[in-house]
Amino acid sequence: MVERKPKVDDYMVRDVQHIPYDFTVKEATERLISTEFHGMPVCDDGRLIGFITSKELLRNANRPDAQVFDIMRKGTYTVTPEMDLDDAARILFRYGLRNVPVVSDDGTLIGIISNLDIVRSHIERATPSKVAMVKSFLEAKHGITINVRRKVIPVEALRPTQHEVFADELLGRKEEIKRGLVEPLIVIEKGDYYVLVDGHHRALASKQMGVQQFSAFVLELSRDIDLGMEKVADELGLKTLDDVRIIEGAHHPLVEITTRLLKDENQKIAERVRNGS
Repeated sequence: MVERKPKVDDYMVRDVQHIPYDFTVKEATERLISTEFHGMPVCDDGRLIGFITSKELLRNANRPDAQVFDIMRKGTYTVTPEMDLDDAARILFRYGLRNVPVVSDDGTLIGIISNLDIVRSHIERATPSKVAMVKSFLEAKHGITINVRRKVIPVEALRPTQHEVFADELLGRKEEIKRGLVEPLIVIEKGDYYVLVDGHHRALASKQMGVQQFSAFVLELSRDIDLGMEKVADELGLKTLDDVRIIEGAHHPLVEITTRLLKDENQKIAERVRNGS
């Protein structure tokens, strides 16, 4: 069976902000400042007619009453919702774009896809390979067959198998969830609960954020088996996510590497400043 390639429609942001073509430079600047974007599509009654960037607004800052239509870039690169996500990524990369509008056949603006969405898609696509590895291992070890389903499951029904998580990584996962990166968990269904195999930081972050359900790859076993990870969880007293210890003060390995590099670089700059170089 050939795996379906992800499309732009799978990852684009639908609630897209835009600037009306008859806005003034002042109005457009105020709207852009109120967002996290560096530029925005320009529309006439919902139809995309161009794109305005922060640079173009800055160049015309001394003309606050000028209309956006007169200074904007007429026309712009676009993609369609049916386009393969990899092709959209090439457009973003080839032309050095942060984001590109998604339009319907009649030119109506229906979404936007950004390089962050592309990164998100690649992270999420990495999960199935982990699922396949867990599935193959359990089938070979226990002589069972496993069916994998993608489901939305209750966070409260998760049973952890990892006894501690890092506070800084937990904070990072919350930011990812806020930005729409919902990398699925990997769980094993056991009656009325789910043994959490992969995704403890994500699961605990979602619980602390008040999220009641989360997407997961669910491994359904052909018969019940004793899981070694579940036995270890019993020995550690892990029954719910509330039993997972949050480590404060220490860094998750990924964050430790990143912050160390930043710290080292800042020290070099400080030494150059002190030496007058």
